[in-house]
Amino acid sequence: MNQESSTKVKERLPFDRSGSQDSLDEVLSMEDYWTELENIKKSHENRQDGQEAVVVKEPDEGELEEEWLKEAGLSNLFGESADDPQDSIAFLSTLTRTQAAAVQKRVETVSQTLRKKNKQHHIPDVRDIFAQQREAREKSPDGSESQSIGTNENKCQGKEDQTSSGAVENKELIPQVPEDTPASETDINLEVSFAEQAVSKERMPKSRGNDASLPSFRLPKDKTGTTKIGDLAPLDMKKVCHLALIELTALYDVLGVELKQQKAVKIKTKDSGLFGVPLTMLLEQDQRKVPGTRIPLIFQNLISRIEEGGLETEGLLRIPGAAMRIKNLCQELETKFYEGTFNWESVKQHDAASLLKLFLRELPQPLLSVEYLKAFQAVQNLPAKKEQLQALNLLVILLPDANRDTLKALLEFLQRVIDNKEKNKMTVVNVAMVMAPNLFMCHTLGLKSSDQREFEMAAGTASVMHLLIKYQKLLWTIPKFIVNQVRKQNTENQKKERRAMKKLLKKMAYDREKHEKQEKAANDVRKSWRPFVTVIEVISLDGFLPFKGPW
Repeated sequence: MNQESSTKVKERLPFDRSGSQDSLDEVLSMEDYWTELENIKKSHENRQDGQEAVVVKEPDEGELEEEWLKEAGLSNLFGESADDPQDSIAFLSTLTRTQAAAVQKRVETVSQTLRKKNKQHHIPDVRDIFAQQREAREKSPDGSESQSIGTNENKCQGKEDQTSSGAVENKELIPQVPEDTPASETDINLEVSFAEQAVSKERMPKSRGNDASLPSFRLPKDKTGTTKIGDLAPLDMKKVCHLALIELTALYDVLGVELKQQKAVKIKTKDSGLFGVPLTMLLEQDQRKVPGTRIPLIFQNLISRIEEGGLETEGLLRIPGAAMRIKNLCQELETKFYEGTFNWESVKQHDAASLLKLFLRELPQPLLSVEYLKAFQAVQNLPAKKEQLQALNLLVILLPDANRDTLKALLEFLQRVIDNKEKNKMTVVNVAMVMAPNLFMCHTLGLKSSDQREFEMAAGTASVMHLLIKYQKLLWTIPKFIVNQVRKQNTENQKKERRAMKKLLKKMAYDREKHEKQEKAANDVRKSWRPFVTVIEVISLDGFLPFKGPW
């Protein structure tokens, strides 16, 4: 590391050293983070290819909640489609107490905003929607728990009103221990809503332990097995995402952490090439060459090239490649990669690692998505490591397929690098410090912030990166309580469809019977009708035959 970077690191450290920052500063080497950030800034200045920076739209009053309801599949709770709240009763009846409270809070905000804007369509009172759900649960004939909806009045009573199905056994997080010391494993409960667990247990103080050593969590053995992302049909996965968003919001609400979704304004992006191309467009290009591929081919090739050089190389990922070589390699890859004429043997290992990080930074939108990047960053503000893990689990579920698959490939590669830490000197701490700026900070380089704020972001994002690497095997699991909710939704939808079918068949039978009665009445009229015909006989006096016929 050069002298200038060293000086900058030392200048940053004397700020407020409270809370988790104190432990991070004592144990984690922040030098790797600041050095990487300086390298990123230099790389950003050198690459002047005219690519526009992603523009994040700040939502107006009520717009954030309205967008949230749409993302959660609850757009029929407001606006013109809200005339019949019965359509949402089946869905709302599957929600937990905390989930319903989160939905109610957003519906109330949207309703108030729409009233202010003097919308012409009818806006149902939110109390009517949730009152019907409450009545439906109280009248449940199957003897299942009758869950009341958390309102402002009964939200405080949630801890006392928890029933056996909503309760969870308190499990203390294990004390922080040195990284080399094997930690005992703690089961993570996937059968009970994470937000309900946070409500039912006694609030624990914010974790201030050594972030270099995280507790080890494991999935308890389940007779029915665990459900992974990719196991479900697309329609069911869509319902899982709706519920994951509601559960994530409920968890943040319970813990008093603000969850802000953002929306990227459409910008002009490259429609071909390798660097600076949207993931979905890049995959479309790749699938024309390799049908069914789910991870960008350039990303796979860069990882392969790094591994071919040996993962024991000291300073792997930390030592940057030469800036001029990186620039030339980028240009050569753009022209020769899809032609199959690019010479990978000429790429040095550190250059390949720099290209890999450059690829992530050059994505028009962050790998962790514009919508949820702030939510990933906010994970550091949750009180306990267990809750941070739960939030990351839900956030991974919410990522678009292309982002999620690429993130999985990245984390698996980083773990393989860490497995060789004895030789390459890259522990999970070092890797987290180096990779955090590439995932979290690259889209905010142009924004001004204080040194104190920058230091807090460094410590926090490095901590989240550490969690992503450490718990990656758990993050692609769909919680069992969400699977059960999807199953219940499907059951309710089937009941609704059967009721609709019975109603249709009943109407068809009634219409047929009515038609038959009308047909019979018409036949009876035809049979009883006798035409009155007058026959007139004319007598001829001149000898011809008489003429007979109707008059």
